[in-house]
Amino acid sequence: MKKSTSVAAPLLASAALAFLAGCRQQEMMRCVDEHNTVVDSSLCNAQQQPNPNGTYYPSPFRWYYGGWGGYGAGSTVGGGGFAPVVGHSYSSSTSRGGFGSSFGGGEGEGGHGGAGE
Repeated sequence: MKKSTSVAAPLLASAALAFLAGCRQQEMMRCVDEHNTVVDSSLCNAQQQPNPNGTYYPSPFRWYYGGWGGYGAGSTVGGGGFAPVVGHSYSSSTSRGGFGSSFGGGEGEGGHGGAGE
């Protein structure tokens, strides 16, 4: 019985580590229009244009955090929200493959602002 105990303990520890590592996966962060349709990320990254009154025109584009749907332009998203959830990690489509940006919602990692920013 000692053999099974000495094999089971490391195996159990490995399984626990794999489970915990899986909990830290990055969720999707996509730039969407007013209809929750994915558009190019550059539209959310662009600076807002000031109007003659010294304020800014509202942008129809904003970041959508989590939920379902794809990264591709024209995809519809849902099940997420316009504000990042504290403790969650987000990745824009451009950061897949090593390019772009990511955002650790509420973790002080920098990145993109919240809804409408």
